[in-house]
Amino acid sequence: MAAWEALFSKHLGAARGRALLDLASGTGEISRLCKRMGFDVTGLDWAEPMLERARAKLPDVRFLQADAENTMLPAGCMDVIVTRHLVWTLVDPAAAFAEWHRVLAPGGMLFLVDGDFVTKSWLARLLGPRHSSNHGAASTHHRILRQVYFSQGARPDQITDLLAQTGFEKIGIDRGLGRIHRAQAAQLGWRKSLLRRFEHRYAIHAVKSAAQ
Repeated sequence: MAAWEALFSKHLGAARGRALLDLASGTGEISRLCKRMGFDVTGLDWAEPMLERARAKLPDVRFLQADAENTMLPAGCMDVIVTRHLVWTLVDPAAAFAEWHRVLAPGGMLFLVDGDFVTKSWLARLLGPRHSSNHGAASTHHRILRQVYFSQGARPDQITDLLAQTGFEKIGIDRGLGRIHRAQAAQLGWRKSLLRRFEHRYAIHAVKSAAQ
């Protein structure tokens, strides 16, 4: 949690009670982090089971059920939007980014943590796949993957190009997630921990113009 907080603080600065939307909030881990940092947090997710767990964990945070590509929130109601491991799953990222741009107030900040989880690193190719008997799950994964926009992998330059086309400014890429990977190593086996350090993970920050 401390490693994640350091990354978020680096890009978002002091919270100062700003309204923050945690997209694809899941069970509320990022919402909890941002609440602790001092943001006024709203979580949004499509899955009711995830929302139930998040609400039980964080009764003082508002959680909404909606689609990340169509939040149904008022225009300009959020100062910050954050999301972790959502962008690579989007069917229409251009539409999603336009929606997030609409929801942000002028001068608002967008912060994405994501990765190319399709393209294998040289280490992953060297070690080879782990054998699994769950062929059904693998088949379902590949079927879903074929339907998303980044089916060949979400490269950061692709995302930044789409953000710029949407109207976002001051876009930057941060690949320095090493502290998080080292912290996660204690919870992962040696193989997964090693592979994690060589995955194509990154964070992207962007700003909606104050004049928009």
